[in-house]
Amino acid sequence: MRDHRNLRAFQLADALVIDLYRATKSFPRDEMFGLTSQLRRAVVSIASNIVEGCARESQPDFVRFLDMAFSSAREVEYQLTVAARLEYLPTDLADSLNRQIVETSKVLYGLIRSLRKSTTD
Repeated sequence: MRDHRNLRAFQLADALVIDLYRATKSFPRDEMFGLTSQLRRAVVSIASNIVEGCARESQPDFVRFLDMAFSSAREVEYQLTVAARLEYLPTDLADSLNRQIVETSKVLYGLIRSLRKSTTD
């Protein structure tokens, strides 16, 4: 069984969950069931799908869950741009969170490509 805690992609996603939850505390109350909820669900989905994929026996299943994690990461990336344009986040915080999600996406994508390549070799 794979240990998700050893994956850089999980470590980045896990740190992002905490940072994003803290950042969304300051969102307007009328966004509690809108953008706040969407961002939180999507960011938790990144880490959760990595964990679930690691628990799967087969590599194709693992890759499928990493694909879902990557899709959620891209969703968070977009939603952060919406939050920034609505000025729900200070510019420096929005930039920091954006750097984190881009790095998480890159690492996830690299892992997915590497695993796919190893199955075709």
